[in-house]
Amino acid sequence: MRKPLEGILVLEFCQFLAGPSAGLKLADLGARVIKIERPKKGDACRQLAIKNLFVEQDSLLFHTINRNKESYAADLKNPEDLGLLRKLIVKADVMTHNFRPGVMEKIGLDYASVQSINPRIVYASVTGYGTEGPWATKPGQDLLVQSVSGLTHLSGNAGDGPVPFGLSVTDIMCGNHLTQGIIAALIKRAKTHKSVLVEVSLLESALDVQFEVLTTYLNDGGQLPQRSKVDGSAHAYLSAPYGTYQTQDGYLALAMGNLSKISALIGCDISEYYTNADASFENRDELLQLLGQKFKTNTNSHWLSLLEPADIWCAAVLNYKEAVELEVFKNQQIRQQLDLGEGRTIDTTRAPIRIDGNKLYSAKAAPKIGADNDKINKEFDLK
Repeated sequence: MRKPLEGILVLEFCQFLAGPSAGLKLADLGARVIKIERPKKGDACRQLAIKNLFVEQDSLLFHTINRNKESYAADLKNPEDLGLLRKLIVKADVMTHNFRPGVMEKIGLDYASVQSINPRIVYASVTGYGTEGPWATKPGQDLLVQSVSGLTHLSGNAGDGPVPFGLSVTDIMCGNHLTQGIIAALIKRAKTHKSVLVEVSLLESALDVQFEVLTTYLNDGGQLPQRSKVDGSAHAYLSAPYGTYQTQDGYLALAMGNLSKISALIGCDISEYYTNADASFENRDELLQLLGQKFKTNTNSHWLSLLEPADIWCAAVLNYKEAVELEVFKNQQIRQQLDLGEGRTIDTTRAPIRIDGNKLYSAKAAPKIGADNDKINKEFDLK
């Protein structure tokens, strides 16, 4: 199968998560992604570990985000290396970077300078808080951006302090937005034959992922979201029954649904607090409490056997061990193996997109620092 972005050359001057995650997505869609790294140390993410897991001196996190790429080692402070990179930029379709504002200008690889080298380049940058303003030079780090964007006041309950999301969610969303912008820019370039500048920031991505609740706040007289006092409420703005409930042998999740129908099915009297549709919002906590007490009296399978046939949106709450054993998980074939050579592999996930019915797999593991220098120098006649 010919992938959509085959023939597109991407130069990735990025490290850590947001920019490289966009490079990963472009590579999965068929682009050739060359990662430009510092000699010896490389991308700082090589030493940024989750649970202190490393594979051959590089973190498992680095391998996760940088599979299916090549590595070209170059010192951006070395005029000779910069000269080689400028030759490579002439051949590129896309260039990405996540340096703080002013860094690329200092070394002569800012958008205007790169445009003069390659007038058809798609030039894409990631920052923490934009390229201008009082926060332009602040470090763009996921937890910090979650904290200043309001995101940490949406999870947990009313008795908790701020609750950060359990993923690098602003990095991941920013990488998605960068990918969208690059693909849109490639389409525009195909029409105009001119370069395009794409800019994203972690803060804007963090705000965008909250567009539903932020719009609610902006149109609700400045009323802050009110998290429930009851454990298991899954949304600061949604009414009962939305949330998770403890049962005799686990936890059950209920999405939006007809509260009268649900209470009748499980045999829970909610009449004291549910007098009309508005009451599901006004008496949310009391209703969640009543439902929670009822669900504790029986098992997950018992409640699912009552709710699912009645077309109530519900599911068991599973951990990773349980989730990966689901038949639906296996049918999706979301797992793939990266080939490290000598019979060694890493299990990871594939791209979630299908093209013409085909899943996008790649067994190419993350590269060693500068592993492709000789090949790239020869191919592009850099030396």
